[in-house]
Amino acid sequence: MTFLRSLLFNTAFIVWTALMCVGLLWMLLLPRDQMMAVVRWYLSSIAWMERTFLGLRYEVRGLENLPAQGSFIIAAKHQSAWETMKLHLIFHDPAVILKRELTWIPTWGWYAKKSRMIAVDRGARGRALTSMIENSKPVVAEGRPIVIFPQGTRVAPGRYVGYRVGVGVLYDELKLPVVPVALNSGLYWPRRSFLKKPGTIVVEILPPIAPGLTRAQLMQEMETRLEEATDRLVIAAGGPPTARPRPEPKGAMASTTS
Repeated sequence: MTFLRSLLFNTAFIVWTALMCVGLLWMLLLPRDQMMAVVRWYLSSIAWMERTFLGLRYEVRGLENLPAQGSFIIAAKHQSAWETMKLHLIFHDPAVILKRELTWIPTWGWYAKKSRMIAVDRGARGRALTSMIENSKPVVAEGRPIVIFPQGTRVAPGRYVGYRVGVGVLYDELKLPVVPVALNSGLYWPRRSFLKKPGTIVVEILPPIAPGLTRAQLMQEMETRLEEATDRLVIAAGGPPTARPRPEPKGAMASTTS
């Protein structure tokens, strides 16, 4: 049954997305806000397919934790392609930080540029952080939230990958609150997997971390909150806990070199 459901959904998803990417090219001529309304309609249609073909739903907790006004940074766990679509439905008009190469994809990349996402050239190394800050400033001026995946890649439930400094740089330079977002999407829509499982994905918006901490303090606080909340959601749904590396005891280096 899972295979048949996945086959129906994957086929419908690919065909529908291809038709929309080509059939809605005229939207690129519309003002941006009108185009984004159609994009949200398309993403809602994908959510309908998930419910209908897969029996996959989602629940959002903690919406009351979102800042009432102004821009803020959403530091979201990234387990699946699922959240790259749903974050546009959960949050109002977010600007997602993404690899510049994604904007080169025919048709999809044109929509990404029109949507005014924040493209970063990872190959530029030090300049990548500078360009990320500069490209984020117009988004802040518009009062839009900024989405960043602090681990920089999709990470399967139960696996640990270190957090990158990009979110700390944004926090330092833009003086915005950071809103951690935990989820368990990887249990139902695994990375690089044909099979998708029925159930309810939970997205939990945690209380914001206010500006004013040092970069190191922000990184530690954010990681602790995200890992603990994500483990709670994953384990509650029957998934594995994350095997995090143990911190090296103080004095360990001295004892090994003495």
